[in-house]
Amino acid sequence: MRLVVAFVLVAGLTVATTGALTFREARTGVLQQSQDAVIKVLRAQVDRLAPQLGFPPGEAELRRLTADVARAEPSGTWRVLATYGDLRATSVPGDPFEELTPALRKAVDSSMATVFQRVDAGDHTSLVVGMTVTFAEPPRKGEYASGVHVFLTVPQTTERAYVDALVTAIERATVPALALAVLLALLAARGVLRPVRALRRATRSIAEGRLDTRLAVDGSDELADLSHTFNETAAALEESVAELRGMEARARRFAADVSHELRTPLAAMSAVTDVLDEDAARLDPDTATAVRLISEETVKLARLVDDLMEISRFDAGAAVLHLDEIDLAESLRRTLAARAWTDLVDTDLPPPDALRTRVDPRRLDVVVANLVGNALRHGARPVALRLYEGGEPDARRLAVIEVSDSGPGIPDSVLPHVFERFYKSDAARTRTEGSGLGLAITAENVRVHGGTVRAANRPEGGAVFTVELPLPGDQFPEENRW
Repeated sequence: MRLVVAFVLVAGLTVATTGALTFREARTGVLQQSQDAVIKVLRAQVDRLAPQLGFPPGEAELRRLTADVARAEPSGTWRVLATYGDLRATSVPGDPFEELTPALRKAVDSSMATVFQRVDAGDHTSLVVGMTVTFAEPPRKGEYASGVHVFLTVPQTTERAYVDALVTAIERATVPALALAVLLALLAARGVLRPVRALRRATRSIAEGRLDTRLAVDGSDELADLSHTFNETAAALEESVAELRGMEARARRFAADVSHELRTPLAAMSAVTDVLDEDAARLDPDTATAVRLISEETVKLARLVDDLMEISRFDAGAAVLHLDEIDLAESLRRTLAARAWTDLVDTDLPPPDALRTRVDPRRLDVVVANLVGNALRHGARPVALRLYEGGEPDARRLAVIEVSDSGPGIPDSVLPHVFERFYKSDAARTRTEGSGLGLAITAENVRVHGGTVRAANRPEGGAVFTVELPLPGDQFPEENRW
């Protein structure tokens, strides 16, 4: 639309400018030709009649002069005025000759040249010509003024008609010119914008993940070069993404395979360390310390392997929800009781059956255990667990689980990264009590339930983790149902 408007404006300006210049030149030509013809006839007629004029002339002679000059125009449109001193005579008796202006009279009085002026008399325009009658006879050599002035007025009706016809022709030419401009604009817009629109669609297709999208290259202009460059970029991007996906798939497969292969020896190691733990009291102190250290590290390694296996399932899209309708408050109580945290955590839970929804009990247990365990390890008591119904009015209902502690809180620079895998706020702390995957697994488990989890700091101190799960409704993606 902008291109069409621009073409129309340019065409309109061009037509107006061309029309104005053409009109001016044509009008000037028409008026100049008419003026020259009138002046030529007038001078010839005056030169022919001047020798017959007595000197000094009387009023009757001046009237005869005006009548003879007026007869030079057969159509009778000429009106003539002759003056000599105070004497005045016109070709039409009683004609006031209003077209004669003081400026023209003064110009004739001061010069022997023929002068003219166009006078607008309301509904019509007239050409007024004035000249001084000269003699070329003695008593003095050369031409000299006789004192007789002749004025002629001619209505320019014909010339006005020519000019009006010219204006009409220009106006009629404007519409086809604008129509042609619109047509050219549409053709230009189609030629320019069609490849641009195709490029836009292709770019959107690339953004949606269809990396095999390509553009048809036609011609050899700048747009064709742009299409060719886009195709090269898309091909390079597709190759790079395919390579990255392959590397990612191999990395996931490697982690899953390693985790799977480690489970069997870890199971054997755990059985051996359990036996050694039972006999540690009968061993010498150094041996007992070594046995307990091996047992602790074996437990950590087994937990890391389990977490890696869980993460690999999420990465592979193999994490499936086994949904069951449960009482959320009762589920949270069982999670705390199973880990002997009942006396360590302050709870604010609704009455039984107040909040029921369909979730995967095992994954919900993992979420709550990770958040509460993280608060007990890295925060400070008291640690609080709260469950309530939230959500905006007239919006979907949410079950909100909050886990807060009274520790130093989470540094602002760390908050955006707490759910990343193996993220450590202290780069020098290479050993951690956990696997470094607990919060990442928590976030994934909440996501497959269609919920959200976020971390923040309380104004009064300490960290707070908030989990929001949708309450009864169609909140689970079809692929996560079981």
